[in-house]
Amino acid sequence: MTRLTVNNEAVEYRMPPETPLLWALRDASNLTGTKYGCGTGSCGACTVDVDGRAVRSCQLTIAAAEGAFVTTIEGLSRDRAHPVQLALIAGNVPQCGYCIPGITMAAAALLKRDPMPSDAAIRAAITNICRCGIYPRLIEAIQRAGRAVRGDERLPAAPRPGIEPAEAARMVPALDPQQR
Repeated sequence: MTRLTVNNEAVEYRMPPETPLLWALRDASNLTGTKYGCGTGSCGACTVDVDGRAVRSCQLTIAAAEGAFVTTIEGLSRDRAHPVQLALIAGNVPQCGYCIPGITMAAAALLKRDPMPSDAAIRAAITNICRCGIYPRLIEAIQRAGRAVRGDERLPAAPRPGIEPAEAARMVPALDPQQR
């Protein structure tokens, strides 16, 4: 049995020690914000923070993570109030959103180490692949998040997640029975 701390909670995984951390997080802990992308560590969709470092969780076994402190996108900020999340939203960076949790975790780890990263430092640290091509806006958003971390800029609050079903129903115009 492997013990680690996930999102500030002690966890004991009763899985084979060679199980990738990605699958322990997704399958055993139901933390599905960490995405499976390539399974080879190339794309970065599965990036989580392990002891302050951005790590591709598909490449780290739970045995190798024994005793580690792991933070997933769910543990970064439940209300999307982390500066990286706010800056990404404010900069209209997310498109399809699949890569965003991994990118967010990589950027948060970078800003922990270096709250004033250069463009080159951002490019070196954020090697995640985004098929939507968000890179130009991403660099500015990470710099903006760094300014927020340093206290040089205040970011607008993120809109609340989700939408109430009744509100969604009001937004869709009713069809005339003759038009069906």
